[in-house]
Amino acid sequence: MKFNNRNVFISPKATIGKNVRIGDNSVIYDNVVLEDNVTICNDCVIGEPLSNYYTDDSYENPPTFIGKNAMIRSHTIIYANSTFGEGFSTGHRVTIRENSTFGKFCRIGTVSDIQGFVEFGDYCWLHSNVHIGQQSKIGNYVFIYPYVVFTNDPHPPSMICKGPTIGDFSQVAVGTVILPSVNIGKHCLIGAQSLVGKDAEDYQLVAGNPAKLIKDVRELKSKETGNSHYPWPYHFERGMPWENIGFDKWKIENGYEND
Repeated sequence: MKFNNRNVFISPKATIGKNVRIGDNSVIYDNVVLEDNVTICNDCVIGEPLSNYYTDDSYENPPTFIGKNAMIRSHTIIYANSTFGEGFSTGHRVTIRENSTFGKFCRIGTVSDIQGFVEFGDYCWLHSNVHIGQQSKIGNYVFIYPYVVFTNDPHPPSMICKGPTIGDFSQVAVGTVILPSVNIGKHCLIGAQSLVGKDAEDYQLVAGNPAKLIKDVRELKSKETGNSHYPWPYHFERGMPWENIGFDKWKIENGYEND
């Protein structure tokens, strides 16, 4: 473990792996597990206690698990009872509330707000200023661009809480709002500045305010090449597990033959 030792607090009940780096003014609470090669930058809080910590004398902090090779940038707050897979990373000033689950190699951009009780698959990339409401479910290889909001209350204020569900490989473009309970299929593209209130089946281009089904996304032509850009994994591989081997070969090896 390496840290600068300036105003750092690490609970004796935390578990710290090999070659972990912890920056100045950071706090690691009870029952946090940091696997090998995790970097926690300055002014972070990991395992932030839940609200009853302040009123319940018998409170015990739930576990928080951060997988190996994670990079947590400065001023990030991660609440207890959450799990993050290998290679997880955040930008600056990210807040992730309790009961959040992330798969491998997910990225959360600067000033994003994850409201907890959410599920993310592997390789989900969220850009800056994204807000994800509770009870949202996001598949694998989903990219969410800046200023996107996932909502979860159909009749505010109510006792109902059900966020959107996004299928594998779908893209949600900048400035979009997705309303509660909406189900988006696999390989969809949600156009910029859309207000999405209806479900979309697989391979749909959805755009507008209110959003409408435009066409099969595979019919959308690239302005640069004139060819279809979708499904996008055939044309984008940077940082993806099919890099240098091709999407078709990767699909066969990983059970995605029908995608």
